[in-house]
Amino acid sequence: MLTDVQTLTLIIFVIAIGLVVSRVISSVVGAVIGVVALVVSGAISDSTAFGLVDWNVIVILLSIWLIATYFGKTGVPEWLAQKMLEMSKGNLALFVVALGALAGVVSMFIDNVVIILMFAPVLIQVSRRFKFASFAPILFLGLCANFMGTALLLGDLPPQLLHSVSGIEFSGFLWLNGKPSSFIMLTITYLIVVTTFYFVFKKFFKNRRVKVTREEGAENPIKNPKFAFLVCFMFLATVLLMAFRQFTGLHLGFLAFAGAVTLVLLIEILKGPWNIDVPGFEEILGEISWDAIFFYSSLFCLVGALDQVGIIEIVANWLSPFFKASLLGGVSLLYWITAPIVGVVEHDAYILAMLYIIRDFANSTGISAWPFYWGLLFAGTLGSNLTIAGAPALYVALSMAEREDGRKVPLGEFLRWSAPYVFLSLAVCYVVLLIIWVIPAMH
Repeated sequence: MLTDVQTLTLIIFVIAIGLVVSRVISSVVGAVIGVVALVVSGAISDSTAFGLVDWNVIVILLSIWLIATYFGKTGVPEWLAQKMLEMSKGNLALFVVALGALAGVVSMFIDNVVIILMFAPVLIQVSRRFKFASFAPILFLGLCANFMGTALLLGDLPPQLLHSVSGIEFSGFLWLNGKPSSFIMLTITYLIVVTTFYFVFKKFFKNRRVKVTREEGAENPIKNPKFAFLVCFMFLATVLLMAFRQFTGLHLGFLAFAGAVTLVLLIEILKGPWNIDVPGFEEILGEISWDAIFFYSSLFCLVGALDQVGIIEIVANWLSPFFKASLLGGVSLLYWITAPIVGVVEHDAYILAMLYIIRDFANSTGISAWPFYWGLLFAGTLGSNLTIAGAPALYVALSMAEREDGRKVPLGEFLRWSAPYVFLSLAVCYVVLLIIWVIPAMH
């Protein structure tokens, strides 16, 4: 039986998440209302609520977003897209898939919504130039941008949540406990999925090739090479510092913040001498998704409250027999239940709650948590690509495509592209996960 405090906390949590998922009001407002209700009701104190937020993760998000915002103004993304069009030699299917593949690679370091805002305008320009509907290519771009975010520690929130719960370092996403880790497993999956969709787009474009020439009067998108070099250098330096954090003993949030502050200072100092035409720092701050910061902070409070009052432990004990009966069965159950759930609900809240459950289950049984952690993260991110409810980046992509094509895209047409992509990525990644992490642990 639940205690009064546990019952109250669970009711508030369910209502808050219901508001987040249903979007009858702003998801951010719904999450904040939940936190306020927890404090006002006495379920947790205000100081406890503040302490439940992993501020290290919040600072990482803010800092990387800040650097990424400057990166988007260098012209480098547009230059890369332009080069890909030239290298494709007029093969439209190859260009679309190559641009999508690039979006996936960049998503390991930059928020997926930012990637859509950087690359979709380039794709739209190409669709206008060669007169093809933009919906399918832009949606593919969004699906790819939401794919590789879990490969490393920086790109998306779930790996940062895993760092918060398990303590995994940057290098752990490359190689962990003597096994290939997230980066390698997702890269294998990604290459198979992208290659498959190349043939899909060959059919979509009917093997169409176009004559690619540099448009007369077209400017180099990199208007200030010095500025572009500075931002790229600082971005790389920040990533490297975070990758070798264990040798410095500093928090990831501090390293990311130091990189962002250094970049801002250098830009402000060199703006005049280098003739850097970039918005002021206040405008750059205005482009950061502050609503997302409030949302993620509230998420830590909501899920942390469940852990604080013991509900996470109760759920972990309830699931324990299912997970203990068979490693293969337990991981498979978690994986294939997670995938459809995150297709229709906000996946970050679900992933954070399940990370706590897996941690407590592993601590109480002595069973390795990592096959379950990876299964949760992969199913949680790849499955979220099914609908716009699961992946905000897809909402942005869909909105831009509908505006460009001048029509509303029916749900059926949306699913004809997203469902095969999701099923293929989930199936391939599941096999890779079993081969590398599950089957060896069974012997």
